[in-house]
Amino acid sequence: MTNLDLFDNSNNEGEADESAVQVMRSLIDLLNHWEHAYYVLDNPEVPDSEYDRVYCELQDLEALHPTLIQTDSPTQRVGGKPAEGFDQVKHRIPMLSLGNAFEEEDVIAFDRRVKELADLPANAIIDYSVDPKFDGLAISIHYRNGVFQQAITRGDGTVGEDVSANVKTIRSLPLKLKGSKVPEHLEVRGEIFMHKRDFEQMNERQAELGLKVFANPRNAAAGTIRQLDPKIAASRPLRFFCYGAALEREQLRELKSQSAMMKWLGDMGLPVSQFSQTAQGAQGLLAFYRKVGENRSALPFEIDGVVYKVDSFDLQDQLGFVAKAPRFAVAHKFPPDEVLSRLLNIEVQVGRTGSITPVAKLEPVKVGGVVVSSATLHNLDEIQRKGLRVGDQVLVRRAGDVIPEVLPFPGNVRNASSVAFEMPAHCPICNSLVRQEEGESAYRCTGGLVRSESTRLNSSH
Repeated sequence: MTNLDLFDNSNNEGEADESAVQVMRSLIDLLNHWEHAYYVLDNPEVPDSEYDRVYCELQDLEALHPTLIQTDSPTQRVGGKPAEGFDQVKHRIPMLSLGNAFEEEDVIAFDRRVKELADLPANAIIDYSVDPKFDGLAISIHYRNGVFQQAITRGDGTVGEDVSANVKTIRSLPLKLKGSKVPEHLEVRGEIFMHKRDFEQMNERQAELGLKVFANPRNAAAGTIRQLDPKIAASRPLRFFCYGAALEREQLRELKSQSAMMKWLGDMGLPVSQFSQTAQGAQGLLAFYRKVGENRSALPFEIDGVVYKVDSFDLQDQLGFVAKAPRFAVAHKFPPDEVLSRLLNIEVQVGRTGSITPVAKLEPVKVGGVVVSSATLHNLDEIQRKGLRVGDQVLVRRAGDVIPEVLPFPGNVRNASSVAFEMPAHCPICNSLVRQEEGESAYRCTGGLVRSESTRLNSSH
C-alpha cells in the first residue's frame, strides 16, 4: 500500500486532509534532508532513483490536495510564468562593501587601526574571524517564521532587485530553517556561486548547443540570477553560501561573536563555509592568507582573496562604519594571475553533437599553480572579437581561477608570419560539410555525429 492508498480508504474529508498534511510533511522533511546532504554536505545518502521515487510520490500527493501544498516543498522551488522584470526593493539594512587590502603592509595597518580606534594597547592581540572570499554574487535572503520569503540582490547597497523566484530554485538553500529557536524574521547575507566543475560542464553544454558561454563562474551566476524565467535558473548549477546575518543589537549581544553567529546559522541548516576559522593578530591573518593562497587551486569554488572580520560583536559595534564600509572588516585580495605566452596553433575539437570548437595550443606556462598548454577559444566569433592569430603573443589567465582563458596582449608586435584562423569547410572526422546555423555562433558537422571525438587541425590548412 502506498501513501496515496491511505486517502482512498478515508470516508472523512477532514481526516483525509490531516493525514495528507502529515504524509506531505514527512516526505518534505525527508527530501529536504537528502538535498542538504547532497548539495551542502557533498555527501549523498541515497541513489538518485530513490530521491526521484519519493519526489514523484510527493508530487502525486500534492496533485490530489493542491490546497495543502507546503511552502517549503521541493516541488515549489521552480515557479510558473516568466517575470516581465524585477521589482526594486530597499534593503532594511544597507549591504555595504568591504575595504580592500592588497599588500601585507595594508593588513598590518588594518590591525593597528582596529586597536587605535578601540583604544587598545599596541601589543594587544585581536581575535578575527577569517574566511576565503567567495567570488560570487552578493545576496540578501529573508526568512519569516523560518520559511523562505524573499531574496534581494546587493544592487547599489541601498536598493536591490527582488530575484526570489530564481534564488528559490537553488538546491543548497533551505526553504525552511531547522530548530526551535528560529527568529520570527531573519535576514541572512551570502554569495551565489558555482563550483568549478559544475561551471565547466555547463559551459560545455552551452557550447555544444551553440549558446552563449560564460567567461567565469561569477558571470554565470550573476547572469543566471537575472534570468526572467526561473526554469532557466533551475537548470543551472547555482549554489548558495551564507557569510552572515543582518541582526539587531540585542541579537548580536546574545551571540557575542561572528564565529558564534556562523555556528548558529549552520545549526539552522544554512550552508556556511567549512573553511571559517579564527586567527589572532596581524601575523595570524597573514598566515591564513598564505595558507589559502597555497591551496587556492584545490578549492572546489573560485575565490579572489580572504576576508578578515573582528570576531567580537562588542568590538565591532565600538569600531562602527565609514561611509560605505565597516571599520571592523577588510578583504585581502589576491593579485591577478596573468602570464605571457605565445599562440602556437589553433586546432579544432568535434563534440558528440557535431559542434566544432577551436582550441588554442600555447607555449606551456604556469598559471595559478597549474601548467597550461591549451585553452578553449569557444567559437570563431570569440577569436575574431579578440583579434587572435597564430604566432601572436597572448596573455593566459585562469578565468575566475578555473578554466584557462586566452587574451590579446596589448604589447604584441605581430610578425608577417602570423596566420588568421578559419573554420574548416569539412569535418576532420568524417569529411562532411561544416555549417553555421543561422542565429548561432557555433559551427557544426552536418554528418550527424553522435559520438565524442576530437581531432587536430592546423589552422594554416
